[in-house]
Amino acid sequence: MYVCVCNAVTDGQIREAVCKGACTLKQLCASLGVASRCGRCASHVREVLHEALKVEADGVEERAA
Repeated sequence: MYVCVCNAVTDGQIREAVCKGACTLKQLCASLGVASRCGRCASHVREVLHEALKVEADGVEERAA
Protein backbone atom coordinates (compact mmCIF):
# COMPACT_ATOMS: atom_id res chain seq x y z
CA MET A 1 0.00 0.00 0.00
CA TYR A 2 1.25 3.49 -0.78
CA VAL A 3 2.08 5.42 2.36
CA CYS A 4 3.71 8.48 0.77
CA VAL A 5 1.85 9.34 -2.42
CA CYS A 6 4.08 12.33 -3.24
CA ASN A 7 7.13 10.07 -3.56
CA ALA A 8 5.35 6.77 -4.36
CA VAL A 9 6.71 4.99 -1.26
CA THR A 10 4.99 1.84 -0.06
CA ASP A 11 4.79 0.25 3.37
CA GLY A 12 6.90 -2.59 1.99
CA GLN A 13 9.69 -0.18 1.09
CA ILE A 14 9.58 1.26 4.61
CA ARG A 15 9.76 -2.23 6.13
CA GLU A 16 12.68 -3.08 3.85
CA ALA A 17 14.50 0.10 4.91
CA VAL A 18 13.99 -0.88 8.56
CA CYS A 19 15.46 -4.32 7.82
CA LYS A 20 18.48 -2.51 6.38
CA GLY A 21 18.92 -0.42 9.55
CA ALA A 22 16.63 2.62 9.34
CA CYS A 23 15.09 3.35 12.72
CA THR A 24 13.89 6.97 12.58
CA LEU A 25 11.59 9.07 10.44
CA LYS A 26 14.58 11.27 9.61
CA GLN A 27 16.48 8.27 8.22
CA LEU A 28 13.45 7.21 6.17
CA CYS A 29 13.11 10.74 4.85
CA ALA A 30 16.76 10.75 3.79
CA SER A 31 16.67 7.32 2.15
CA LEU A 32 13.14 7.17 0.71
CA GLY A 33 11.98 10.78 0.64
CA VAL A 34 8.91 10.15 2.80
CA ALA A 35 7.33 13.18 4.48
CA SER A 36 9.63 15.51 2.54
CA ARG A 37 6.98 17.29 0.47
CA CYS A 38 3.52 17.86 1.90
CA GLY A 39 4.12 15.92 5.14
CA ARG A 40 0.63 14.43 5.32
CA CYS A 41 2.07 10.91 5.43
CA ALA A 42 4.33 11.49 8.45
CA SER A 43 1.95 10.01 11.03
CA HIS A 44 1.28 6.91 8.94
CA VAL A 45 4.98 6.51 8.17
CA ARG A 46 5.66 6.57 11.93
CA GLU A 47 3.03 3.86 12.47
CA VAL A 48 4.58 1.60 9.82
CA LEU A 49 8.05 2.37 11.18
CA HIS A 50 7.09 1.42 14.75
CA GLU A 51 5.37 -1.78 13.59
CA ALA A 52 8.43 -2.75 11.56
CA LEU A 53 10.78 -1.99 14.45
CA LYS A 54 8.66 -4.17 16.73
CA VAL A 55 8.77 -7.04 14.23
CA GLU A 56 12.56 -6.66 13.98
CA ALA A 57 12.92 -6.62 17.78
CA ASP A 58 10.69 -9.68 18.13
CA GLY A 59 12.78 -11.49 15.52
CA VAL A 60 15.99 -10.69 17.39
CA GLU A 61 14.48 -12.00 20.63
CA GLU A 62 13.40 -15.23 18.92
CA ARG A 63 16.86 -15.78 17.43
CA ALA A 64 18.48 -15.16 20.84
CA ALA A 65 16.26 -17.72 22.57
